[in-house]
Amino acid sequence: MIQLKRLMPIVFGCLVGLAQAQPYPNKPIKLIVGFAPGGAADYVARNISIPLSQALGQPIIIENKPGAGSSIAAEQVAKSAPDGYTLLIASPSSISVNPALNPKLGYKPSDLQPISKVTSSPVILAVYPGSGINSVSDLIAKANKDPGGLNYATSGNGSAPHLAAAYFSQVTDIKMTHVPFRGGSLAIQSVIAGDTQLTFGTPPSVLPMIQAGRLKGLAISSKERSTLAPNIPGMRESGVPGFAIDFWYGIFVPAGTPLAISQKIFEAIQVALKNPNVKASLAHEGTDVSLSTSPDQFAKFLAEDEKFWVKLVKSTDAKSD
Repeated sequence: MIQLKRLMPIVFGCLVGLAQAQPYPNKPIKLIVGFAPGGAADYVARNISIPLSQALGQPIIIENKPGAGSSIAAEQVAKSAPDGYTLLIASPSSISVNPALNPKLGYKPSDLQPISKVTSSPVILAVYPGSGINSVSDLIAKANKDPGGLNYATSGNGSAPHLAAAYFSQVTDIKMTHVPFRGGSLAIQSVIAGDTQLTFGTPPSVLPMIQAGRLKGLAISSKERSTLAPNIPGMRESGVPGFAIDFWYGIFVPAGTPLAISQKIFEAIQVALKNPNVKASLAHEGTDVSLSTSPDQFAKFLAEDEKFWVKLVKSTDAKSD
């Protein structure tokens, strides 16, 4: 019996060592979303979670951490163990915009290791149907008549819809009032209720409401019409050829994650996003699959993309929370 007791710590230690030596992944993986359920980030995350789970062989658990323009979620992931079990789905907000708006954030972009871009899409300018605004020119005329009188709802300070609206105001030389919410669905509901007059919403948030007649779509943020929303004019057709913007979502892990694990996640993303059903589901909601060719290529894309967003932040009156 004494001999057995002496052996037990050794046996236990061996079992722990074997468990740790199991190939990645060997337990559920968290995918952190920086916005409330119902918005674009949440929609993309839930569309890719099942095929990504199948590709990795472990459950993907989605965890919504809204607030501070997605900075809370980004900070959580940046401070997580670099072991591949905590992923972040992020847009330019977390990676370029928020750091430019607030240098005192609890994380730096370099604390997040890029894996792959996953989607890209325009935003959609939509208004409350009872607003009396039926075109982009109507909107500009109304804003000029009552500077600051039109309220636009977004998913938060520093979000892509916020920057799109600020950029639009700059290009058209109008003044509107920003009303930030803690998620895209909350912002859209405020426009549907008439509490705010308009939004530059993400396609998954606004397209179903436009199709149901609960919102009126005025234009998409690309220069020309898009196959993602063929019934809505582009900005050139709407009389604002100088305006165009789109946004992306990508997957990140904490800096320091082993390259072998990063590569395994990258390869699983490739498999998951090339699934025809996933592509069709995202396209139905106005979002294109847009994959990086490697984590290094995504990192190079981010370095160039940051220049655009930082310049935009500095050239508009965008403010942090």
